[in-house]
Amino acid sequence: MNQKQQEDLSHIRSMMERSSRFISLSGLSGVFAGLSALIGGLYAYLLVDRMNDEYYYGNSISYNEDLIFQLFFIAMLILFFALSFGIFFTIRKSRKYNLPIWTIATKKMLVNLAIPLLVGGVFCLALLYHGVFVLLAPATLIFYGLALINAEKYTFSDIKYLGFCELILGCISLFYVGYGLIFWIIGFGILHILYGLLLFKKYK
Repeated sequence: MNQKQQEDLSHIRSMMERSSRFISLSGLSGVFAGLSALIGGLYAYLLVDRMNDEYYYGNSISYNEDLIFQLFFIAMLILFFALSFGIFFTIRKSRKYNLPIWTIATKKMLVNLAIPLLVGGVFCLALLYHGVFVLLAPATLIFYGLALINAEKYTFSDIKYLGFCELILGCISLFYVGYGLIFWIIGFGILHILYGLLLFKKYK
């Protein structure tokens, strides 16, 4: 096989990958999403600790409405910044490399990502409704991990490894419910930063 044929095959593989996978995902999205979760999670940790809650010690848990509202508000802020950074860096990468954003692969990836997340969201709302707050952190990690694994076939295959890590971390945290927020910070903060740096280095 001569050099021209090799170049043609490489070009064909590249075109097939662009048509079947969402490759505009930027590693910097993961880094900044992780930083958002890390900062927000640490603030929530200090907030709970300052209010002398027993969340971290595995004893009888006592929450007040003010604390729940503040933690929910922090979670929404983290989600807002994570999504904003994700959209910003995805658009920036797509423009830099002239990559299409809204493709069939993008739609399929979002659908596969959304199904576990929506089910997980309903499950977490049920936990809130019934006052089972200690399972919120494990549940978010588990359903997020399932969502990443489910969406892997339509984007970078590396994302499944992050999904498995989130899934394993969530399962472990089920047995240490008093430390759920710490596991959450590790999963959504530290793991996201590490994954984002690896992805950026590999596909920059």
